[in-house]
Amino acid sequence: MTTDHAPPAPSPSAPESQLRLLLPQILPALVVGVAASLLFLGISALAEQFEEVLWDDLPDALGIGGFSSLWMISMLTATGIAVGLVVWKFPGHAGPDPAAEGLGGAPFAPGVVPGLLVASVLGLAGGVSLGPENPIIAANIALAYWLGRKAQPSLPGAAWVALASAATIGALFGTPVAAALVLSEALSAQPGRGSLWDRLFAPLVAAGAGAMTAQLLSTPSFDVGLPPLTDPGFGDVLAALVIASAAAVFGLAACYLFPYAHAAFQRLRHPMLMLPLGGLVLGLLGALGGHLTLFKGLAEVKELTSALGSWSSGELAKFAVVKLLALLVAASCGFVGGRIFPAVFIGSSFGLLAQALVPEVNPSVAVSSAVLGVLLATTRQGWISLFTGAVLAGSPDIIALLCLASLPAWLIVTGRPQLELDHQGHALH
Repeated sequence: MTTDHAPPAPSPSAPESQLRLLLPQILPALVVGVAASLLFLGISALAEQFEEVLWDDLPDALGIGGFSSLWMISMLTATGIAVGLVVWKFPGHAGPDPAAEGLGGAPFAPGVVPGLLVASVLGLAGGVSLGPENPIIAANIALAYWLGRKAQPSLPGAAWVALASAATIGALFGTPVAAALVLSEALSAQPGRGSLWDRLFAPLVAAGAGAMTAQLLSTPSFDVGLPPLTDPGFGDVLAALVIASAAAVFGLAACYLFPYAHAAFQRLRHPMLMLPLGGLVLGLLGALGGHLTLFKGLAEVKELTSALGSWSSGELAKFAVVKLLALLVAASCGFVGGRIFPAVFIGSSFGLLAQALVPEVNPSVAVSSAVLGVLLATTRQGWISLFTGAVLAGSPDIIALLCLASLPAWLIVTGRPQLELDHQGHALH
């Protein structure tokens, strides 16, 4: 006599437990997303208003050209003095050495945030060649971690860090896609914690909330007015491969020089020496390169591409080299700020230079491929480099070209120094 044993019924607890895990994360993610975006927008608006005073109202009142060599040198030096005072006197000294800080990281103590944000506003308004992304993400991480752990102690600290990072990246780029790409690189290195999309669920909610808040209150856009690419051919593929690889080599030059430039400024030992000297050097570089080589770089890219075809190859080469040196100096002497936005300007100048030398190359292919190469070299963030290059071109057809162009460019940069140091001042690879 045999007895048939029916297979056990599938347990409904697995999907239900996932829902019970994910649903409570929505409200904290929405709150962090909106709050992080508001902080980013507020700091950006404050910096823009201050920039208008420093570069328009004040020189007009004094009867001096806002972008005269004398004013650029004076203003960048004064910015170095002001940021030096913040780093010297504010609690927390505006955070650790910015040269050793990447995009995100461990949360700072909340007392560091005011000095970090003041130094960021001064640098952005004063024309320093750094972007807002690193200090804004660091500030949002610190605040979300501190407040979140008090409001909801059951949520792990790492979750608050991920929410703040995703929300700020979503606000910066105006879309949650960039945050998903960046976080997927980090989360893929953490096996055994459920599916990737389960781990991305709450950060994507935060990124979406941050992006929508930015879209509703502002108009973040990476559209720089490049002509669309249609029907790409073999020539476009070849151009993308060559330009991305050449731009990666160009960007690596700053990465190799970074430890030496940083060490040279560190020998001065005091922020009131390092930052004013750095500001003076940035002012001299601005006088050499012109006003387009100042500030974080995105608005300047739009000005660059709006006059497509009117720049000589010599001018474009000067823009690329001066901005690369300005980024190197600003990152070495202690100014707080990110590298992505200046790298976009460097890549755009390099791409337009390639297009000026070989006019048959499509401008969208040239710019997006060069931005891809420079970002790969300076950030070593593959997804964000592809994403930024693609959104600059504003054409779906460019994505396949950039995926191909990223392969030789990655072979050039992988294992090489990047534009970030460890806390001993040695290059990260």
